Amino acid sequence: MTAFYHVCFAVPDIERAMADLGRSVGAEWSDPAADRIGAWDFRIAFTRGGPPFIELIEGPAGSPWDASEGARFDHLGYWTSSVEQGTRRLEGAGFPADFSGCPYGRPFAYHHLDSIGARVELVDVTRQAAFLEKWHGDAVPPAPMPVVEEGRHEGFGGLGGLEA
Repeated sequence: MTAFYHVCFAVPDIERAMADLGRSVGAEWSDPAADRIGAWDFRIAFTRGGPPFIELIEGPAGSPWDASEGARFDHLGYWTSSVEQGTRRLEGAGFPADFSGCPYGRPFAYHHLDSIGARVELVDVTRQAAFLEKWHGDAVPPAPMPVVEEGRHEGFGGLGGLEA
């Protein structure tokens, strides 16, 4: 579990969620950023000072981040040495991919886990430095975060290895 770096909530109103978490637990936020993937415009924000980070994402109805029925826990995020190998590993273990950013030039994939009613996101470690530069918010970035080393050895419940 050492490669865990964020928890994400899909929300219908990103500013409200940021304000509520700020008032209730003192969370400090980056400014929300607007982006587009495929046919969907979305907005995203991360807490400052992590890891671990809290991510909020506001997407339209029908998008991978649809919160039209209310805010919800969406996923746990992990760095991986290979999104492709991680996707094969998770699909082979019975955790289907329900969205991949890879066809859009974004190295991440979501896999649904029925047992938690949410997803696990694998993000390619090659994006880690840019992520920290954009979202960390401190003058001195933290040390590199741990990564799931795909195919390195068996373990992690027979699903592949985690290395710090």
